[in-house]
Order: sequence, then structure tokens, then C-alpha cells
Amino acid sequence: MGGFNTSLGDGFLLVGFSDWPQLELTLFVFILTFYFLTLIGNTTLIALSRLDVQLHTPMYFFLCHLSFLDLTFTTSSVPQLLINLHGLDHTISYGGCVAQLFFWLGLGSTESVLLVVMAFDRYAAVCRPLQYTAIMHPRLCQALALVSWAGGFANSLVQTGLMMAMPLCSHRLNHFFCELPVLLKLSCKDVERTEAKMFISRAIIIVIPPALILGSYVHIARAVLKVRSEAGRRKAFGTCGSHLLVVSLFFGSAMYPHLQPSHGYSESKGKFVALFYTVVTPMLNPLIYTLRNKDVRGALRKVLGRGRDSE
Repeated sequence: MGGFNTSLGDGFLLVGFSDWPQLELTLFVFILTFYFLTLIGNTTLIALSRLDVQLHTPMYFFLCHLSFLDLTFTTSSVPQLLINLHGLDHTISYGGCVAQLFFWLGLGSTESVLLVVMAFDRYAAVCRPLQYTAIMHPRLCQALALVSWAGGFANSLVQTGLMMAMPLCSHRLNHFFCELPVLLKLSCKDVERTEAKMFISRAIIIVIPPALILGSYVHIARAVLKVRSEAGRRKAFGTCGSHLLVVSLFFGSAMYPHLQPSHGYSESKGKFVALFYTVVTPMLNPLIYTLRNKDVRGALRKVLGRGRDSE
């Protein structure tokens, strides 16, 4: 067997929030509620994008992918957390931990790349409105979505492979799921080279995308300021503002655990930061796009209206 499961027996003990037993019931109710809202919100957004012809545009095509990513991303860790909070079994098998790490890294990396693609779509819509339809051809949209998924899981494969080669000396994981920074702290020996490779891999997926997004929005802001119509400026800022808010929530919370050396990582703080980007952010994303977007609100009213008419 590889270094990853050396001396780990059947798996890992997930400490979770057992250090704060008085919070476990409150956290269980809070997380279950948010998880339910995440499932409802993202499923609704996907369904609306498929049912309403007016939403058959590149923006909502990518938004469907984002909603599906949020659904699977939160599902990769939250059910395990709810079981641990409610039951007596706080363990996860070796295979389960590897699978959780691989999918969690893959889905998170894919979302990082997809947010860049969505920024490019907004750039084309605002800065190249006359050529937008030709630029954002359905085939290009499908290719960009495929690149996002392939790039995300390629990054995950590299990091998970490096992690599995590292010898770990403890089966006590001070977290509620198999997150990379916490697993690195279990290493038996100094693995600076491996950690440096993993850091570079993480930095590529966490630093470069927001830099590209920021660059695209500099061009978008310039273009919007040239628009004479106040209504046109408001509409452009509305759709772009939703995307920027989602970007800020995602990268803002992801940078804390993944852009610092493992010896400087605080497990207690890390749990609550991880709780934010695995539970809160996926729930907020569909709300941000729905509340700030007239097209989505209109589609929702149409679908609900059809349901009432058919009764």
C-alpha cells in the first residue's frame, strides 16, 4: 500500500466539531437547513434555465454548470458532516477519504476555471455586443465547459496523487472532511518538495483565475462607463455585479486554507472557513443570481403561473 494509508488501519477518525459539543445540535440544524436550501435553490435554477427559452443563452448555460458544481461540491462533504454531528460514528474509510479529497478538489478547481469562463462571457457581452452571438457560439460554450471540467479534475488528480504518496503517521483528522491542508499536517516527515509542488498547483487554480477575472472586469468597467443610457449601464452592472459577488465569496474563502504553508494552518479557524465555502456559499449563489436578475425572476413567475393555471 502507498504512503497515504501507512499505519492508518481502516481509515480516519474525523474530529469534526466535537471540540465544541455544545454547538453540535445548533450546527446540525443550521447545516441541514442550508443544505436543503442549496439543493432547492440550485435545482430550481437549473430547471428554469432548461424550461424557459429566454434563458437558453451562454450566460445561463454556464450558470447551469455552476449550479450543478455547487450541488455536487456541497454534497461531497455535507452528508458526511451531518452523520458525524448526529451519530456516534465519526470515522471515514481510507477509500472514502481518497474519493472525497479527489472529488472535492476536482469540483472546486472546476468552479475556479468556470468562473473565469463566465467572466469572459460577460466581457464578450459588454465589450463586443455586436459580435457576441458569433463569439459565444454554442460549440465554443460546450468546449469551454469541457475545458473547465477537464482542467479542474486534472489539477485534482495531480494533488491527490501527491497526497497519496506522502507517509501519514496519524489517523486523527482534526476536521469534518478530508481537506488537503489538514491531511498535510499528518505527514510523518518533512516533505517540503512535495508540498511546494502542491502549493504551486493550488496557486495556479486560486491566484491566476481571479487575476484574469479582475483584468476582464477592468475592460468591462471601461466599456460600461462609455454607455450613454443609464438603463443600459444599470443592466450591465447588474449581471456583472452578481458574478463579481460570487467570485469574491468563492476565492475569498478559498485563499485562507490553501495559500499558506501547512505548519501555519489553524485547524480550528479552518473548520469554520470550510463550513462557509462548503455550506453557505453554494446556498447563496442561486439567491444572488435570482434576486439580482429580472430574467430569472420572470422565468420563475412564468413557471409558477403555468403550475397554477394547470390546477
